[in-house]
Amino acid sequence: MAVDASPVPHEPIAPELAALAAAEGLGAHRFTIHPHRPGVLRLGGLLLFGILGLFALVLPGLYFFWLASQTPSLSRAQAARRLRFFEHGLIETAKDGTPAAFRWDSMMALQEITERYANGIYVGTTYVYTLHAKDGMSRKLTNFYAEPERWGPFIQQEITNFQLPGLLARLGQGETLRFGDLSVSRGGIATAKSGSATWAEIEGLQIKNGALFLRKGGKTRSWSTKAVKDIPNFFLFLALVGQLRP
Repeated sequence: MAVDASPVPHEPIAPELAALAAAEGLGAHRFTIHPHRPGVLRLGGLLLFGILGLFALVLPGLYFFWLASQTPSLSRAQAARRLRFFEHGLIETAKDGTPAAFRWDSMMALQEITERYANGIYVGTTYVYTLHAKDGMSRKLTNFYAEPERWGPFIQQEITNFQLPGLLARLGQGETLRFGDLSVSRGGIATAKSGSATWAEIEGLQIKNGALFLRKGGKTRSWSTKAVKDIPNFFLFLALVGQLRP
């Protein structure tokens, strides 16, 4: 799967971030993602609701003012946050300025993508990627950053590119790999709830409404259903299944 990773206009990297990237062996800088700035209408709407809320009930009004104050348009701390991508990983800068580094070859990512509807009309998509580093550091990346439909799959694909060869080698040595509640081996796949199935028995795989459906031979209903948000490194899991299924 090819992901467009064309860089945004160049932005110098602060010395402390360059030092962190060097210490973690992240390699050369590739591109940077900036915070998403809400449009004038949305920001104006928050302020308007805040004013109206103050006339009706104080707390709702203050809440809308607080929401507006947390946007990159009004908060310098939020506007300064960045998601920087390197050859071997990424660095995310929190609101307090603390950076966290994650390497493609050792990180774990959970994704939760939810389409939102109001009265049957599509109103937007929420993206939440929870990243876990080898040392226990974790960060949540959301729609706060612009273009999540681009950088989200890019993260998953880079994890797959770097970790797939090693996992295939471990499977070749007879190991069983765990992806949350799913166990994957050369012989097949198993879950705590549904039991086990050989790869030859798995006749179908479908992703729908944020869930993975596995169909076993001779069954009219899904043999196993798992929420995608509960499957670590989902793209990597799919790549392994693609390699193992006959």
